[in-house]
Amino acid sequence: MLILHTSDWHLGRSFHGTGMLQAQREVLDQMVDTVRERGVDLVLVAGDVYDRALPAADAVELLDAALADLVSAGARVVLTSGNHDSAIRLGFGGHLMGAAGVHVRTRMDGISTPVVFPDPEGGSVAVYGIPYLEPRHAGQVWDVEPNHPAVTAEAVRRIRQDAAERCGGPAGDTAIVVMAHLFAAGGAGSDSERDIGAERPAESETGDLLVGTLGQVPVTAFDGVDYTALGHLHGRQLMAETVRYSGSPLAYSFSEAGHTKGGWLVRTAGGRVTGVESVDFSAGRKLAVLRGRIDELLEGTEHAWAEDRWCQITVTDPVRPPQAYRRLKERFDGLLNFVLDPEGAPATAPSTYAARLAAATTDLQVCTGFVEHVRQRPATASEADLLASALQDSRRRADQGEGSAA
Repeated sequence: MLILHTSDWHLGRSFHGTGMLQAQREVLDQMVDTVRERGVDLVLVAGDVYDRALPAADAVELLDAALADLVSAGARVVLTSGNHDSAIRLGFGGHLMGAAGVHVRTRMDGISTPVVFPDPEGGSVAVYGIPYLEPRHAGQVWDVEPNHPAVTAEAVRRIRQDAAERCGGPAGDTAIVVMAHLFAAGGAGSDSERDIGAERPAESETGDLLVGTLGQVPVTAFDGVDYTALGHLHGRQLMAETVRYSGSPLAYSFSEAGHTKGGWLVRTAGGRVTGVESVDFSAGRKLAVLRGRIDELLEGTEHAWAEDRWCQITVTDPVRPPQAYRRLKERFDGLLNFVLDPEGAPATAPSTYAARLAAATTDLQVCTGFVEHVRQRPATASEADLLASALQDSRRRADQGEGSAA
């Protein structure tokens, strides 16, 4: 059997205010092509299918179309809920979808009930789905410590127990695959993984609102499992030979500019994993992270490669250049994140606006100090002249008004 391990689709997500639905559609089409061209039998989606618990209608439509296309291409699908998903909403219709080849695992009480597939190469494959577990809720239900290592260990214990009963004796030719959405100890994170506890309450199977944080789970929790397909971290990475993150299929932060996006192709035969290889995806605009003084960024040919990419640009001039964003945007129309990080800036200016006000001795210094505080550079001579003229005119009008009132 050939299995495609993916995760963290985050359908409906935006990137610095820019919609990503078209890029997500493109990368899902590439997955469908991979299924068709490589003869993939099973696709795993290890959580964070959507970017939020209440996905927009166009994100729901995209998932519906993608699942239909994957099944039409010849694959069956198993997906679990992540910390961005609503387990209840994602799991709606799961029983019906299972009959069509799409198996949804979002409930705690289904953790020890695998989806078993006959392996074309002999034996079978049992896929156990561990949805995102909110520690306080899961700990209370299972009477274990309310933290991620403890509730994950209990989930895996239940899986091992079922697998021993199911796969012992003559059924011992079954490969055990576990899907889980969590932060494995030693994993490399990125800026786009958000802790659900900091964003919104988690939702239990009873509809109760809960708050939790993502703790780190030791990789050894999955010892003895033939393959563990992890989700949550957005970089594709090897935690152990049999424990891997597929990463997200698209970059969702500039910290992922150096990532190669894709997933893992896992081959099984006769009840064991016989090989794992990477598969790459490429969709949407690529990313560029640039840093330097504005003249170098605007005039240097060495930055031409970034002109058609989404860009994060850090300007390091000691004093903020005039109209820096507009000028950079003319060359790099994909500029999404502008950062000012002055290098060698003079340390003589007051560090706060209050200190700047206290140091001002004239009305003009108050005005030019405000300009410098907002723009992070001193007012130019022409700006100072305009402010001085405006102050003089306001005084003249005030004097005229007082005279007429007398």
